[in-house]
Amino acid sequence: MIQTVLTSFLLIFLAEMGDKTQLIALSFAARFKLKTVILAILTATIINNLFATTIGSLIFKFAPSQTIKIISYAIFIAFGLWTLFDSKTEDGKTKESKLLFNPFITVAVFFIISEFGDKTQISAMLLAIESAAFFPVFIGASFGMFAANLIGIAAGAALGKKFPLKTIKVISAAMFIIIGVAGLINTI
Repeated sequence: MIQTVLTSFLLIFLAEMGDKTQLIALSFAARFKLKTVILAILTATIINNLFATTIGSLIFKFAPSQTIKIISYAIFIAFGLWTLFDSKTEDGKTKESKLLFNPFITVAVFFIISEFGDKTQISAMLLAIESAAFFPVFIGASFGMFAANLIGIAAGAALGKKFPLKTIKVISAAMFIIIGVAGLINTI
């Protein structure tokens, strides 16, 4: 059991390094309160890995992975555009009343959606199938994903203190749009 937890942790942690969800963590940590981002990503990580280790395989049986990827990349483009054109207060913080949802829900939902069809979700699903051990894979995958994304959160918080918000906003938006467009081109 411990070996399965450690294997799942290590594989998911390494797969998550440099992944698009680290970019999401970085971007949100530069925009919203750190505590909100950490709790939202922790919640989303648990939900995602619960999904991946239990019913994730059903979605891939009924919905082609290409469709899931197209939707995910389109959301990346939409988020990039939203990042570019959202309103800010004088102190540079996002007006929470201007958000479609509160920051916690925004971060959690976007994080969950961006993981659909992602290599870490598929890896967690395959680990659960291979080991036939739901709980150890769920624990290891969740901690691995969250640990990797804490690095993105820390980088976002640091960048938010050192660079003007406008610069972070433009760079984040450009990265989201580039990932979305490149992903769509590659998928289609």
